[in-house]
Amino acid sequence: MSGFDPVIHPLNRLQICAVLAPHDEVEFAVVREEVGVSDSVLSKQVRHLEEAGYVAVRKATVDTRQRTWLSLTKSGRAAFNGHVAALRRLAAAAE
Repeated sequence: MSGFDPVIHPLNRLQICAVLAPHDEVEFAVVREEVGVSDSVLSKQVRHLEEAGYVAVRKATVDTRQRTWLSLTKSGRAAFNGHVAALRRLAAAAE
């Protein structure tokens, strides 16, 4: 089936995109808690998405602490929406 994106398809990456999709930007720690993975696992998966141009990473200092925010890029949002549409078509065909 067309529309499936091999970059987004692994479960953790799909979950990351799903957490980011309804928002302009989400703090790294919030994504980590929502997805239920360690910092290192999330960092690795975000790196894959960032290298594909699907996720933007922004770092800034807040109250003397380094914070990281994640957001879907325009192409990341389009890829995620296409992947979800392909999953819906697959599920509908199975009914």
